[in-house]
Amino acid sequence: MSPASSQAAATHAVAAPVPPSSDPRTDDTRMAPGGPGYRRMSLALFLAGVATFALLYSTQALLPLVSADFGASASTASWTVSGATFALALCVLPLSALSERFGRRAVMTASLSVAVVVGLLVPFAPSLGVLIALRALQGAALAGLPASAMAYLAEEVRPKALVAAIGLFVAGNSIGGMSGRVVGGWIAQAWGWRAAVGVIGVMAVVCAIAFRMLLPAPKHFTPGSLRPRALARTVGGHLANPLLRRLYVIGALFMTVFGAVYTVIGYRLTAAPFSLPQGVVGSIFLVYLVGTLSSAAAGRLVARLGRRGTLYLAAGTTMTGLLLALVPAFPVVLLGLVLITAGFFAGHATASSSVSHTATHGRAQASALYQSAYYVGSSVGSAVGAVAFHARGWAGTVGLGCVAVLGVVSLTVWGTYAARARRRGATAAARTVAAH
Repeated sequence: MSPASSQAAATHAVAAPVPPSSDPRTDDTRMAPGGPGYRRMSLALFLAGVATFALLYSTQALLPLVSADFGASASTASWTVSGATFALALCVLPLSALSERFGRRAVMTASLSVAVVVGLLVPFAPSLGVLIALRALQGAALAGLPASAMAYLAEEVRPKALVAAIGLFVAGNSIGGMSGRVVGGWIAQAWGWRAAVGVIGVMAVVCAIAFRMLLPAPKHFTPGSLRPRALARTVGGHLANPLLRRLYVIGALFMTVFGAVYTVIGYRLTAAPFSLPQGVVGSIFLVYLVGTLSSAAAGRLVARLGRRGTLYLAAGTTMTGLLLALVPAFPVVLLGLVLITAGFFAGHATASSSVSHTATHGRAQASALYQSAYYVGSSVGSAVGAVAFHARGWAGTVGLGCVAVLGVVSLTVWGTYAARARRRGATAAARTVAAH
């Protein structure tokens, strides 16, 4: 994904790699906090993030009601979430290629437009099969937005402001996930899950219109080729980068935890010993506000702790939350969810911004590969987490999450030793040259 020199630098900190253009006159025209267009751009992509997560996970908090309506088990109903995220994972790379040719803003607008139209059809699904199919179509449509948004930011925002800008986009994801679930939970308690997803669809329509009106036209986009061979070479180059491979798997593992926990938490909290009503269960997703703060703070954490230090902190926070969530006392479970959410969003913002910084070409494909891995993790977490819950209860779901977190830690440790080995090799080579 990037040359060896920038790869080695990227191992030490998110902000290390040099942007593709070193011409200061070009950098001066990029957006920065306080500069023209930055606030509009930030708000536009924040709203796009809100719409994306609100739509993508619109049925997650409502799964107990969906199960009751269609007479389906938790593992079967969970496909209304897994189907959407898996379709997104499959389509994100092809749609990112279209953004290289037709532009980031055009693809994001088209993707969001199709997704909100499908969102207005979801409440009228006559069967669970049709509901899953519509959700899969919605996920496929949304695939054009995440990777294109990351590429847009990498091209239009100054490098020093990139982590903060991506953190704000991720914060929009958390607000969308929270608002859709909280509003949906209370509406579903009064009028059913169909009314709830309908209201979420209308919210997404408003966000989509505002997004298109606010987003500044790109100034640094250069159309690329749609030739399959060129795309294959770009993707192959990204996958040949060991740093990026680790980041892709780390993103998938973090999302496995998140998808598993939030897919089955409604079933746990509506059953004994908690027996909470649907509106209260939906309100549990207010803990997403913690994710908004932790993702927005990712840039400061990376500046202080480094990329790997921030990933260790995020993994430790997530693991602590999983273990606390095992305690059968609602305040302790709630604290566990807060820590899981904070750790996940900090880890996701760090890994995704590292990908954007490392790429020196084919940024949309680089981000698309991350997003594909990320949403595969979501699909696996939702589906396998529900199966584990059905087989072993909440402890089974937590066990799955703990295994995924240990995977994050292992990959980060591996990256630490690989970076040290490269430094030792570079030092030895320099000494050899000096000796001759």
